[in-house]
Amino acid sequence: MSDDKTLPLARRRLFAGAGAVGAVAAVAAVAPRLMPAEPAKVADAQAAADPSGGYQETEHVLRYYQTARV
Repeated sequence: MSDDKTLPLARRRLFAGAGAVGAVAAVAAVAPRLMPAEPAKVADAQAAADPSGGYQETEHVLRYYQTARV
C-alpha cells in the first residue's frame, strides 16, 4: 500500500520539475534579446549627451534641497 501513496507524489514532483525546467528554458531563450548588444556604446552615448559629465544643480534639484531642509 505504501507504493500507492508514493506514486502520485512522485508523479507530481515529475510534473512540477518539468514545469520549472520549461520556465527556465523560456527565460533563457528570451534573455539575450532583452540585454543591450553593447553596453559600452550606451554609456558612450550618454556621456556624449552630457558634455560636463557630472553633477548639475538644476532648478529642480535646488527646489528639492529647499523642501528637504529641516
